[in-house]
Amino acid sequence: MDTSTILFAFGLTVFAGLATGVGSVMSFFSKKFNPKVLAGALGFSAGVMIYVALIEIFFKAKDSLTGALGPKSGYWVTVAAFFGGVALIALIDKLIPSYENPHEMHVKPEDELTVDSTTDPKLLRMGFFSALAIAIHNFPEGLATFMAALNDPGLGVSIAIAIAIHNIPEGVAVSAPLYYATKSRAKAFWFSLLSGLSEPVGALIGYFLLRRWFNDITFGIVFAAVAGIMVYISLDELLPTAEEYGEHHVAIGGVIGGMIVMAVSLVMLA
Repeated sequence: MDTSTILFAFGLTVFAGLATGVGSVMSFFSKKFNPKVLAGALGFSAGVMIYVALIEIFFKAKDSLTGALGPKSGYWVTVAAFFGGVALIALIDKLIPSYENPHEMHVKPEDELTVDSTTDPKLLRMGFFSALAIAIHNFPEGLATFMAALNDPGLGVSIAIAIAIHNIPEGVAVSAPLYYATKSRAKAFWFSLLSGLSEPVGALIGYFLLRRWFNDITFGIVFAAVAGIMVYISLDELLPTAEEYGEHHVAIGGVIGGMIVMAVSLVMLA
């Protein structure tokens, strides 16, 4: 695999991770923000990720594994790896207590928090643990973006954009409590940004751990697991957050829109 493809894939994971900084900046200008727009965008992101995971990535993994292991064995390994990815991201969710878990705690941009003259320890703790939790969650997301881009740069761009959109409210979840606890926009922004940069770190760690054993079987297993991770993120995080930020039909409209755009783009690239 040539260096330019690897650098391009890594650049996409950096782009997706930096979106937490966008969420951080948006939280500072909350009165100008329309939550329905974010709800639609999150739904769109979920639609892209679900469609890509189940229509494109899963079957690429299946083709790779059935070619190496045979039709039946390869299919079974694909299914096992898919649910292994679901189990991995679900385990990460389970290991993070609900109070610190960004999937269970949403600080909306339109929330009106009062800035007073004293530091609020509860908000400070919430912000720091949110940053840590999001950093842990972003490891497998970074690997998902990186692996997709290595195999198909066009597909990698679509996934990177989808993950970047879903990273925006995570940036809000980190920066809002830190800002109101420390009264420092700079601290809130940098902690938010650093939590997102664990995404390229996850991509690098995954790549260097796997590259020695990289073959059709390894690729198929990792790709199927990535599909499982993407579906779980969409169902557990993106859709519930979209529902919380806006109206049900706005979120579902975004999902359908994301699926349509992804389907048309894949057909055009075929």
